[in-house]
Amino acid sequence: MNYSVQIGDIPIGHGFPLILISGPCVIENYDTTFHIASYLNDVSQQLDIPFIFKASYDKANRTSIHSFRGPGIEKGLEILSNIKARLDIKILSDVHGINEIARAAEVVDILQIPAFLCRQTDFIVEIAKTKKPINIKKGQFLAPWDMANVVEKIASTGNDRILVTERGTLFGYNNLVVDFRGIKIMRDAGQPVIFDATHSTQLPGGRSTASDGQREFAPVLARAAVAAGADGVFMEVHKDPDKALCDGPNSLKLDTIGDLLEQLKSIRDLI
Repeated sequence: MNYSVQIGDIPIGHGFPLILISGPCVIENYDTTFHIASYLNDVSQQLDIPFIFKASYDKANRTSIHSFRGPGIEKGLEILSNIKARLDIKILSDVHGINEIARAAEVVDILQIPAFLCRQTDFIVEIAKTKKPINIKKGQFLAPWDMANVVEKIASTGNDRILVTERGTLFGYNNLVVDFRGIKIMRDAGQPVIFDATHSTQLPGGRSTASDGQREFAPVLARAAVAAGADGVFMEVHKDPDKALCDGPNSLKLDTIGDLLEQLKSIRDLI
């Protein structure tokens, strides 16, 4: 099946190179965010891998009310806009409420629907109406074939610029597993599929007031996903994951990303 989505000058899908969507889970401050974006951009250019920078201006789905959420929409979008202009890169960020959509769409190149919100029809339709590219994460509670209904909600607005992201399925309490059959199932439905290698190693709520994670498995899952046909890989990174303010346990160390990307590109080229 031939399918693709165009993000500026970046084609994603059948017959095109593997893409990277990567960055810190949340914007902690300008300097840290710019450093990560600049490093990823340099590595991606060296390896000739199309790159889209990801960082959240707000994380509305943290485990605890005491968890760090980010700088908020106004300050966060100001930071993302500055980085986008300085590095000339595409930006992805997630949106958590209808009231945020118009403002985020002014800056963000790809609007992301979080996994926990992938069944919220009114919210999905409003995001789709922007006609911006949409990355929708498969809920941890959905089967891969259930995503056809989610995609239909977006397509009902006339927006066909849709990416679907696999990020693991709940398996008992505080655990996720990945069924790699889902990548083929969702690709066969006609949308490019992105694999979220780091969130798939998350242990939701595994630290009681925060999520835990097993980042050592992210490279293993990423390689398997690309071999299974994923069109892109989503990875959250940090220069010191143990000190990250969000999702550190499942984030990869920034300076390890180059070797992994080389492997993933080789697998994509092979298949």
